[in-house]
Amino acid sequence: MSTVEFHTAARMAQHRRLRIDTVTLALLLAIVLLGLVMVTSASITVASREGGSFLYLQRQLVLVAVGTAGAALAFCLRSEQVEALSVPLMFTAFLLLVLVFVPGLGHRVNGSRRWLAIAGFNFQASEAARLCLLLYVAGYAVRREQELRSSFMGLVRPLGVLAAAGVLLLAEPDFGAASVLFVTGFALLFLAGARLRYVALALLAAAAGFAWLAMSSDYRVRRLTSFRDPFADPYHSGFQLVQSLIAIGRGQWFGVGLGESVQKLFYLPEAHTDFLFAVLAEELGLAGVVLTLGLFLGLVWRSFHIARLAARAGAKFGAYVAAGFGLWLGIQAFVNIGVNMGVLPTKGLTLPLMSYGRSSLVVALVWAGLLLRVYHEATEPLRGSVTRAPS
Repeated sequence: MSTVEFHTAARMAQHRRLRIDTVTLALLLAIVLLGLVMVTSASITVASREGGSFLYLQRQLVLVAVGTAGAALAFCLRSEQVEALSVPLMFTAFLLLVLVFVPGLGHRVNGSRRWLAIAGFNFQASEAARLCLLLYVAGYAVRREQELRSSFMGLVRPLGVLAAAGVLLLAEPDFGAASVLFVTGFALLFLAGARLRYVALALLAAAAGFAWLAMSSDYRVRRLTSFRDPFADPYHSGFQLVQSLIAIGRGQWFGVGLGESVQKLFYLPEAHTDFLFAVLAEELGLAGVVLTLGLFLGLVWRSFHIARLAARAGAKFGAYVAAGFGLWLGIQAFVNIGVNMGVLPTKGLTLPLMSYGRSSLVVALVWAGLLLRVYHEATEPLRGSVTRAPS
């Protein structure tokens, strides 16, 4: 074998080698493991009534296994393959959002029709739909880059798609999911180069629309106003927030101890899903809160770091996928924590990668697999480059 052939073979072997971002993987593992611990603690009372103290831990472990398998599958897909599927994924998202209204498929829980009942398994369609729609937005930003950056209509087209999806989400109703989708989509389009004045104009129009929708329903008005003074009606409209604030206040510096939460004992509704953060704050205190926030901030920062690597490598779609993950993770975590602390109105949104949630955990892990794939491709050696031996 000649020297040139040897170097070519070595370059090809290096090209085939997996490149995993260990920092991102460690942050994901830490958040998921912390979530498993807190779901076990927060759900132990509810689980004991349903057949076993560790029932929700067992279910969450199954979901982690399914999500990990989905992440591995997503990692095997090249970014150009996902980009080519971005338009079909958009239609898939709308199909999922429509199917929840089909009798026999759509499943109603707590007055909301958000779930698909398939083979005895309830799947929240909006979780997968949001991922599909944001992948479409990332693909659109690559295909219509010049139009997006130069004209208002280039921004209106993807916003029209998001608006149509938002209408279906509001019909379920799922105001929280619609809000997170819109804000994440807006931010991603802005990062992709949409002009600031066009984004600001569209944001004003969207804010006016959401304000009108919120004020058009007495139920939404109560949800939006009760958080300002939950103690004014602590046994009805302000009950959830009052119990959450009590839990957070009891935590003080280092918490009351893991498993020692009082508020999760039938006081705090949905303690293992929407209000998991309040239980964490009660049991682990400010120290646990700071640790949790640090993990989420670290993962958001790492997502944007990977996006920057992909942009430097010329992989625009991968850069938008990575940035979209960071935006979604940061926005939804901010909303969930804000709701728990009374900063934002109550919304039915989980704490990403931590709360008990069949659809949200699986979809988040699949998206994490795409993020790791972007890192793998962004750091691979240049194709076709050959190191020549000195003459």
